[in-house]
Amino acid sequence: MSENNLYIKNMVCRRCIITTEQILNKLNIPFTEVKLGQVILKTHKNKIDLKLLDNELQAVGFEIIDDKKSKIISRIKTEVIKYIHHTPELKRKINFSDYLAEKIGQDYSYLSKLFSSVEAQTIEKYIILQKIEKVKELLIYNEMSLSEISYELEYSSVQHLSRQFKDVTGLTPTAFKKLEFKRRKGLDKV
Repeated sequence: MSENNLYIKNMVCRRCIITTEQILNKLNIPFTEVKLGQVILKTHKNKIDLKLLDNELQAVGFEIIDDKKSKIISRIKTEVIKYIHHTPELKRKINFSDYLAEKIGQDYSYLSKLFSSVEAQTIEKYIILQKIEKVKELLIYNEMSLSEISYELEYSSVQHLSRQFKDVTGLTPTAFKKLEFKRRKGLDKV
């Protein structure tokens, strides 16, 4: 991992990237790129005030990640979020374990064991939770049928999606749609 890279916890969307860029600009920290969960600096990270940056990031719900295992866990979560929430359906036709191993540069069995030991849940369970949050989002928008949502998120059937949705939320997708106040979690809270 490069000494110009900073890993940031809880970055889950485009707005998070913009907020992080604004903080970096405010602190006059030169950077090349800000991606979900990562900042690529133009300078070595020991040449900037990391404590000040971390304080600014924590004020908006982010934080700099220091240790190697936490960085890997954060990268796994970021890749899952990108895959589920920001990747068009047609690009998702690959084996996720291969995708993740390639993106992180580690063997999937190592990533899986590490994630389970630190997060007390499997990567697969985390993916399911993220998919359910995406289903909630699509149900709230009310622009797609349950069948279309099932296809979009690569469920084998509407019944499979409905069963998994009920297992996680305690509600059927139809019951969820009827709720006056839709309960969604922030992606960083899943």
